[in-house]
Amino acid sequence: MLENVFSPVRIGTVEIPNRLVVPAMVMNYCNADGTATERYIACHEAKARGGWGLIITEDYAVAPEGRGFPNIPGLWDDGQIEGHAELTRRIHDAGGTIFAQIYHAGRQATSLVIGSQPVAPSPIPCPLIGETPRELTIPEIREIVKKFGDCALRAQQAGFDGIEVHGAHGYLIAQFMSLHANKRSDGYGGSLINRLRFPLEVLADIRSKAGSGFPVIFRISGDELVPGGRTIEETAAIARVLEHNGVDAVHVSAGTYGSGYAIAPPAAVAHGWITGYAQAVKQVAGVPIVTVGRITDPLLAEAVIAGGKADLVAMGRASLADPDLPKKAAAGRFEDINRCIGCMQGCMGMISLYQPATCLVNPALGLEEELRIRPAETKKRVFIAGAGPAGMEAAMVAAKRGHEVSLFEREDRLGGQYSLAAVPPAKGEITAFISWLGKQLADSGVSIHLETELTEEIVSREKPDAVVIATGSAPAPLGVPGSERAVTAHDVLAGKVAVGRRVAVIGGGMIGAETAHHLARHGREVTIVEMLPAVAQDAQEYVRLFLLEGLAERGVAMQVNATVIAVTEEGITIERGGEREEIGPFDTVVTAVGLKPCNGLRSKLERKAARLLTVGDAAGVRKALEAVAEGYRAGLEI
Repeated sequence: MLENVFSPVRIGTVEIPNRLVVPAMVMNYCNADGTATERYIACHEAKARGGWGLIITEDYAVAPEGRGFPNIPGLWDDGQIEGHAELTRRIHDAGGTIFAQIYHAGRQATSLVIGSQPVAPSPIPCPLIGETPRELTIPEIREIVKKFGDCALRAQQAGFDGIEVHGAHGYLIAQFMSLHANKRSDGYGGSLINRLRFPLEVLADIRSKAGSGFPVIFRISGDELVPGGRTIEETAAIARVLEHNGVDAVHVSAGTYGSGYAIAPPAAVAHGWITGYAQAVKQVAGVPIVTVGRITDPLLAEAVIAGGKADLVAMGRASLADPDLPKKAAAGRFEDINRCIGCMQGCMGMISLYQPATCLVNPALGLEEELRIRPAETKKRVFIAGAGPAGMEAAMVAAKRGHEVSLFEREDRLGGQYSLAAVPPAKGEITAFISWLGKQLADSGVSIHLETELTEEIVSREKPDAVVIATGSAPAPLGVPGSERAVTAHDVLAGKVAVGRRVAVIGGGMIGAETAHHLARHGREVTIVEMLPAVAQDAQEYVRLFLLEGLAERGVAMQVNATVIAVTEEGITIERGGEREEIGPFDTVVTAVGLKPCNGLRSKLERKAARLLTVGDAAGVRKALEAVAEGYRAGLEI
């Protein structure tokens, strides 16, 4: 079924063994001086061993003032070559092919990171960053051109098989090409050919220093998706010029920081949503075309290539979720692929804070050696209470280490409350993670006891060597007069209660907002009542963007800065600005005012279990990202 995916393809002088590409993704794993760390190398090495045809590393800055993040790699100095040569050596030893992406962030750098005012073609702020950049002089432009060539030469000396010039996502090269950012009226602005002068000079300098045989991919946004930005028609024209000037492949992405959701789209965005951009470029260019954009399944990658839309498929966050995806796909082990669920919590959620990237479904990301699953020295009997994501993760890891594991769940299915998180619109992919965990448990020999709550009596009788408390959390009470009239968001999402036409959701955090979206999509008239000034503030930025759009599209009303005083037969009494008012009437009132840990079993077992660990919400309410990681580590600790 994957005959196209697993056929070779040439990019310039280099043969790529298959069509699956790891695109450049900021991970924040390097040292602040741009040198490589073991963490950075090991992360890419895992992907090479996993069978990816081509690995493209993130954002090698051509100058320290061109960095957009504090801990990205750099090749602006000869002293950085040695560490990155160790990276390429280990990738090659693992059978991989590796290109270095080189870039300058331009106006999408910040003074916080680079310690000075960012530069750009024109003094126009990035819509997201907000800092006004300094306009580059022509001598400065020519100096940056040389730095791109020098960086490419260092990449060649470090053993990279080729480079990718980053002309996408609103960085400096993209800024010169786009009327959205470039307002110059000299030889570097205005007409299309003038706006191409900078990237073409960069390519010429690279060729003069690294030679014609060193492969060069050019990454470009097919559509910048911002007012006045470049569209696919102009991008297709640019691709022909790039090919004429020696580019060996074109990697078609989308967006700028002003449309950041397009660079790293959340689960609300369709799979393969911009393959049409790649197809438009492929129709006019004769070099290999790489596509990208929420492609998380090798079967989808095969269809894209077979359909003639692109020659290679980049699967970035899919490679974070499962570095072994290609090997599993080649062996037909599709059910064993741990798929990205588009949650954004560990990747964009962390790097936007300038923290190292993590992954909800793959807690070992970036810690491959430290968190490697190794056989336990002594086989133990392990009981786990609760089959939510933390409990399932702990059970899986403990079983893979050789322990005899029994998992107890009082409900009739696996997944715990995380199964309910899959109910709202655009959240269905969560079930893929739960399903994957279930298969790993079965394959690892975990004894699963559904509709069976682990009790003090069972532990006293069976005397396991270790117990993991992963009993999760429960909805917090509203605690106002009349709250007995309300139902919980959990029961609504589980389909346990009937909901009327007019609904109030008390609590506008992510749970409340997503429950409101779910109800509105099913024909209810919904009002969110939230004590803070805005709703869904606990959601990742791009997730929140689409959630708010969905709420607005369905006409969900917002009562913000509103404290609920009482639930009445007629509606809800709120207080806002020191004034009380009645809102309603409502047929159903739904509460989503937070969670409280369910950990009563812990105190009962403190003196009865030889080893007792508490993970996830049972230890303290948190996001699934932290809960899964705690479960994984608990499995390693036993």
